[in-house]
Amino acid sequence: MISAVMIRFTLRFIGLWILAVAFIALVRDGTKTIAGNDLFFARLRDDWYNLSPNSLERLQQAAERVADWLWNPVIQAILDKPTWLVLGILGSFLVLLGRKKKRLIGYARD
Repeated sequence: MISAVMIRFTLRFIGLWILAVAFIALVRDGTKTIAGNDLFFARLRDDWYNLSPNSLERLQQAAERVADWLWNPVIQAILDKPTWLVLGILGSFLVLLGRKKKRLIGYARD
């Protein structure tokens, strides 16, 4: 049986790896910005397509099957953001979900 400690550990572990990839994407964008003397942000859509174009197409088909409005305004808006921003938010969220509960001082838990 999987315990809450193991789930929290897994969430923190995956979240930290995603944060590491977000940092690498940020460094890549910063390097291209400095080298090109112009502001550069790689979109998540472009990076995802370079890694696995078939999975991006499958995501589109699945989202359109669930609801037509889900792909166009929602998912496309996320895919148009910089890679480091989306992964940074996702990784931070997973790390926060996996954090240990702080003990309340002077209060009783119900």
